[in-house]
Amino acid sequence: MVRPREFDEEKALDAAMQIFWEKGFEATSLSDLTLRMGIQRPSIYSAFGDKKELFEAALRKYTRSHSAYVRSSLQNNSSVKEGFRAFFENMVANEYEKNPNRGCFCINTIVELSPHDEKFEVLTREHQMYLSVIFQEAIERGVQSGELDADLNTKGLAQTIVVSLIGLTVIMKSRPERSFVDNSVEVILSLLK
Repeated sequence: MVRPREFDEEKALDAAMQIFWEKGFEATSLSDLTLRMGIQRPSIYSAFGDKKELFEAALRKYTRSHSAYVRSSLQNNSSVKEGFRAFFENMVANEYEKNPNRGCFCINTIVELSPHDEKFEVLTREHQMYLSVIFQEAIERGVQSGELDADLNTKGLAQTIVVSLIGLTVIMKSRPERSFVDNSVEVILSLLK
């Protein structure tokens, strides 16, 4: 008979996600994980597998949550342009308010693991493509409502916004002058004609 788990798997996974997000994969030790998750190594292995499998589960949880947040942010505004503006302004404000600046967990993974690990290359690329679909849906709503030009390349623009978002998130890790980032956001938003 299998013993029921004596801990909340979702809470433990959230805790693992937070420590991986703060420190990255390589810098996070099993001791860090057991301390933050509040469970011992055998329980981690039993519930999640090895460190890499736990990291993958945490990344998948993050990308689901992040995608839902992005979709909600863009849908909760009647104006597509204002939805994108609010999304970018909130993202920038949050990054400057956090200390230390953790950035985006998925983008951190792109930088740390994707060049060396095919699985994480694929997982992070999937998230980029999913964000592109969310952005394209929002842009197409704007075209259908007449808010945006009918001749926009909606797919190309959505992909450009994803690339811009990733670039901004990476560069904000170095804490550039706020005006540098704000000016860049204005140019990105000006693409929504």
